[in-house]
Amino acid sequence: MFGLFGLSTKCRAILKSNCYHKEGHQAPCKYGDVVYMMLFGLVQVIMSFIPDLHNMAWVSIVAAIMSFTYSSIGLGLGITTVIENGRIMGSLTGVPASNIADKLWLVFQAIGDIAFAYPYTVILLEIQDTLESPPPENKTMKKASMIAILITTFFYLCCGCFGYAAFGNQTPGNLLTGFGFYEPYWLIDFANACIVLHLVGGYQIYSQPIYGAVDRWCSKRYPNSGFVNNFYQLKLPRLPAFQLNMFRICFRTTYVVSTTGLAILFPYFNQVIGVLGALGFWPLAIYFPVEMYFVQRKIEAWSRKWIVLRTFSFICFLVSLVALIGSLEGIISEKLS
Repeated sequence: MFGLFGLSTKCRAILKSNCYHKEGHQAPCKYGDVVYMMLFGLVQVIMSFIPDLHNMAWVSIVAAIMSFTYSSIGLGLGITTVIENGRIMGSLTGVPASNIADKLWLVFQAIGDIAFAYPYTVILLEIQDTLESPPPENKTMKKASMIAILITTFFYLCCGCFGYAAFGNQTPGNLLTGFGFYEPYWLIDFANACIVLHLVGGYQIYSQPIYGAVDRWCSKRYPNSGFVNNFYQLKLPRLPAFQLNMFRICFRTTYVVSTTGLAILFPYFNQVIGVLGALGFWPLAIYFPVEMYFVQRKIEAWSRKWIVLRTFSFICFLVSLVALIGSLEGIISEKLS
């Protein structure tokens, strides 16, 4: 669902960038969200016909290239702005709030956003299943994960730090769509277009595990159902033949339509990202890996390692809890405002 928020925001950013360039930075350039969310949903309905992750290598490659491109552009613009300013903006305490409670809500929401920064745990095992051996899939995945985490963390820290250093307390929630930068407008348009392509691929990659799980469950539950298990070959001119399954068409279309509807109903990007991050961080990134480690290594209860990992898991649970509360408060406040 976050892809729907992101795409509508980026499409509006491209239109606004061109508008500001032509009419001036104070021009009332306003554009709606719904049309772009619906267009994104239509694209995802079509792309959901891709059978599984094994057939999505090209989508992943394109999304990764787009991510590297727009991150580099954002980082470069941030560094350039800091140099132009001649000083570092902002303060160590961050954006001020009217009272302590409001500040805490903002901190909690930010924790949720940070928790969502590494959501690949949702699809880690599915990606590992697509790898070939030798070498063993788990070793290849471990190496790839370390490289990905290092590169991602580098860009997160650099973009975040230089973005805040460039604009201080006026830093927008998204450097490229919040119009901290106005010029060169063509470069900002290009960066936002890269984000759009990244989100198109990202939505499918993160949806495929859900599709696969539902497909497997229904096939086992209804082994004699033609609606669930029969495939029909479709051949279009100048295109390779592909297989269609009526259940997949119905379920995946319903899934995309439902997420599109939720995105239209709650168009609050940062707050919803915080909720999703808080919900997924502790169980998927902390609890299950720790429990699997206990079983795999046969860690004895109340041993030093057991106590340390249990404490770590509990602390992360509290972090997820406060992030969830803060993000929900943000959604409610935005909805009521």
